[in-house]
This record gives sequence, C-alpha cells and structure tokens, in this order.
Amino acid sequence: MDSGSPSMQMFGIRTALIKAGDDIVEILSDAFENGECMPQDGDILVLAESAVATAEKRVVQLCDVAPTAKAKELAQKYELDAREMELILQECDEVFGGVPGAALTITNGTLSPNAGIDGSNAPEGCVVLLPEDAQKSAALIRAGIEKRYSCRVGVIIGDSRTQPLRLGCVGIALGTSGIVPVEDARGSCDLFGKTLHVTQKAVADNLVSASQVLMGEAGEGVPCVLVRGAPVEVIEDAVEMPLFSSDECMYYSNIKRK
Repeated sequence: MDSGSPSMQMFGIRTALIKAGDDIVEILSDAFENGECMPQDGDILVLAESAVATAEKRVVQLCDVAPTAKAKELAQKYELDAREMELILQECDEVFGGVPGAALTITNGTLSPNAGIDGSNAPEGCVVLLPEDAQKSAALIRAGIEKRYSCRVGVIIGDSRTQPLRLGCVGIALGTSGIVPVEDARGSCDLFGKTLHVTQKAVADNLVSASQVLMGEAGEGVPCVLVRGAPVEVIEDAVEMPLFSSDECMYYSNIKRK
C-alpha cells in the first residue's frame, strides 16, 4: 500500500442510554472522556437520528395519539397501527403509496418509509419521530463540542434507508454542520481523461453508511461514530443538504407518472 495514501479511521462511541431531555453534548463528552478517543481538528461526528431525536424529546407514547378516520383507513390499507399512521400523516409532506408494514412518504423533501418514525430503540409502547430540524440540531451539537474541546469538527445526523430494488439499509444524512455534504465532481477527469459532467459525490451519505457498520441497527449502544482522516474539508459554515425537486428525481417522477 502506498504510504502516501490517505487513511481514514472510525471509532464507535458507546454511550449511556440516552433519555428524553438529555444533553447530547454532555452524553458524548462523558463517553469521550471514559474512552480512548477525544475529538480533534478535522474529525467528523456521525450521530444516529434516533439518539438525537430522543434527547430532543421527540418520543411519543402511542396511547396518547387519537387516530383520525383517514389514519384508520390508511392503517388498514398498509397494515399499520392507526396511531402510528396518524403520526405519519402529521410528520410527512405526502403519502403516495406503501406496502404491508410501511407507508411510503415524502418527508422533509426525501423519500422515507413511515415518515422516518421508528419503534426500534424506543421504550415499549412508544415511537421516535425524526429530529424536528436536523440541520439545526447538527449545528448546536457541533458548537457544543467545539467549545468544550477547542477544535473544529463536522457533525452529521444520519438515518438508514432502503434503496429501490435492493435488500438492506444504507445511510442518509438528514442534516450536517461544518462540512460540504455533496462534493461537486463535475469538470474533473476520470482515469481516461474524460470530463465528468454529472457526478456529484454524496460525501455525507457515504460517511453515514460507513458509520452504520459500527453503529448497527439494534442494541449495540453506539449512537455516534467519530471519523478521523476523512477526505472531507471541515468548513466554518453549515451547508444545507441539497435536494432534487420531485420532478427532477429519476425515481420519484417516473413512479408518479404510473
């Protein structure tokens, strides 16, 4: 291996069980100080959205939800709990289909089953909603970590999603702070000198996917991964996640035309 090649390290950060109202910066700081890895300049922190949402009190007891007639109708159609379906309708921009066990929605501008609402890693009888504003959450966490450790870091809040016609989940970034989430590779050349006209690298999504190998999807207790040496520029500003309109999206626009 070329000794001059860049190398990237990833450290799973195991924390105490995160509860509603917890200070996520304090939780992470305790984990850093009890472990062997402390944040330093250029590190990227990838956080599971469920952990952030739980700390932000986005946990809902289903017994407190009164489903509407529309929620009951869709719940029967997609074989969901009517109370969860009511929350899906409240959280999403649009429900446009589904399969048994999942309603397919547009939520915060992206395709998402069940509006990102999840019953895993939630107390019995409860579900966790997505963070209300993942971009703002990432910025607040970044500010807290940078102040405490006197270093510049990037923060990504990520979730898992399925891909069309593929089994299994990959990562998607819901919000970022301190990094450019999508790197524009247009104008650069490939190995044969041909100019790239379309390619844009989903840097933040790729880092979430890589981090999920350490985070897992069940009871691993690793809601954060510290990424060191990633080929990502840490910047001062927070760049909004770039999104297609529904008409520009190859998948969504063709599905809707059917």
